[in-house]
Amino acid sequence: MPQQKTYDQQTTPDGGVEVDADFLLELTAQCVDGVLQSQAEALQNGEIIAVGISCFWHSLLATDAGDEAATRVLSWADNRAAPWVLALRSLLDETETHARTGCVFHTSYWPAKLLWLQHARPELFADISNNEGEGARWMSLAEYLHLKWNGAAQCSLSSASGTGLFHQNNGDWDDEVLKVLPIGRAQLPALCDAKNALPALLPEYSARWPQLKNASWFPALGDGACSNLGTGGVDDSRLILNAGTSGALRVVLPEYSLSAPRGLWRYRIDAHRSIVGGAISNFGNVLLWARSTLLLPDDWREQILHIAPDSHGLTVLPFLAGERSPLWNAKAKFVLDGATLDTSPILILRAVMEAAALRFAAVAELVLEAMPQKPREIIYSGGALEAVPAWAQIVCDAIGIPLVQSCESEASARGAAIMALESCGAIDNISNLPAEQGARLQPDLDHHEIYRRALERQNALYQDFYSHTL
Repeated sequence: MPQQKTYDQQTTPDGGVEVDADFLLELTAQCVDGVLQSQAEALQNGEIIAVGISCFWHSLLATDAGDEAATRVLSWADNRAAPWVLALRSLLDETETHARTGCVFHTSYWPAKLLWLQHARPELFADISNNEGEGARWMSLAEYLHLKWNGAAQCSLSSASGTGLFHQNNGDWDDEVLKVLPIGRAQLPALCDAKNALPALLPEYSARWPQLKNASWFPALGDGACSNLGTGGVDDSRLILNAGTSGALRVVLPEYSLSAPRGLWRYRIDAHRSIVGGAISNFGNVLLWARSTLLLPDDWREQILHIAPDSHGLTVLPFLAGERSPLWNAKAKFVLDGATLDTSPILILRAVMEAAALRFAAVAELVLEAMPQKPREIIYSGGALEAVPAWAQIVCDAIGIPLVQSCESEASARGAAIMALESCGAIDNISNLPAEQGARLQPDLDHHEIYRRALERQNALYQDFYSHTL
């Protein structure tokens, strides 16, 4: 049975979002304890042959000479490095760097964080002019887990691809980025592919989990990649949309060797599969804000069904938490344009929900340009759309492609599991294990045309307000 342990990340007044690394590892170990205990009867007649791991992308921590954590785990959401994004633009050409690494200059990624840490924690850095690798070692939580459990901080191509330091086509750390950073190659973990098994468990963990001591352990993959695979997005025939507090739209592109598309990121699953997409910072959180701020009627879910698409006369920029794809403007704010004394809370709510859906449509336009053909469907998941089915139809109409609900409740874990099965040879290809699907939504083409014009209006308002900050 699935096991979960909740935790809170610590925030700081200057924009920090962090958590203790060893605390997270112990929570993870407790989940492994729980899974093995729940499957004790089944394991009497079988064995575990492989272990796959999904770990959140973009985290960063340092370790000292004794392989202990020298910092807390910095989340992708930690924005204390914001001033160093501008510094990066003075050191490197962002367009060329994005083309190679698949990552724009942003606080989510390692380069800006490392420049900030050089000033905030100078004791972590040593003279690396001879590339001797003195000073701290730098890794994500995934590699720290492997260091502590398997004795080697090996980094999958998938994990590395979300750092901003990785050359997507060369499959190695990017020399041009490293030239402007205060670290050397020797301070980064060794790279490996998803199919490369890790060293066996260290004695402490073999004793704790005897059921796993003979299993093949494979390197952790990025959670977004695993989620894509777990919901059935294993090739370029489907887009995968996840809509929770924030959102993402992604597609797997086998043997992809082009530059990262403008406005999007490009990461990796393994040596042969890239994943291209965009992330939006404002989706379910926008609805939560509206519900807690506006004087909404109890039957608001019913009332929004009776409002025609884009009939409210409003244009909304839903950037309560800044903007990521496609323009990556952290300074973007929420804007409500067109309100009058006759504008009711329910109309604002409908406008806000449509505005968030239009940001998915904006990302979809760019993702579709990178795909060899238009996908037959988009598979969607996430609590925001599941809680408000009418919103799912709005998203479907805004993008103009059928939406199919995913019934996989633990998509990232499932994706890691099927990748481990492929890596150890238990299955020929991850496409042999199709994901379970649910309801199918068809786009209303008349509504799609209305939303296409609404997106043009939203983009024009964006340019009016924020072109000077891009």
